[in-house]
Amino acid sequence: MPDILNLQSICYCKFIISINKYMSNEKLEVKIGSRKKKSYTAQFKLDRALDALRGNVADIARKYDLNANLLYLWRDQLIERGPQVFETTPDQVVGELKTKVARLEQMLGKKEVGLNLLKNFSDFYSYRNMSS
Repeated sequence: MPDILNLQSICYCKFIISINKYMSNEKLEVKIGSRKKKSYTAQFKLDRALDALRGNVADIARKYDLNANLLYLWRDQLIERGPQVFETTPDQVVGELKTKVARLEQMLGKKEVGLNLLKNFSDFYSYRNMSS
């Protein structure tokens, strides 16, 4: 049984080392069986897609140890979805306004509670001073 625990701790340490090693490149590599699964942050993908728009995809792929097809995919997704960033639909505006109204109603409710509390204290102390 101690061998299994030791093996688990070794795997855990290798996983942590792997995370620390690849954080500088903003990618995470996890070894699952004999395959490696790479996961990239959204910012890393955006930066590489922008690089692919500006320069040679093959050079960028070599520089960052990526598959060129993956870069083409990210670039195409950026081109396809990029304009949506600047669009405002009526639903977005309505959603933002509803959120703002809800926040303001919450603030107003807190102020009303505080005002009622002060009024109750004022009434209590004015009644107490009158009876003395």
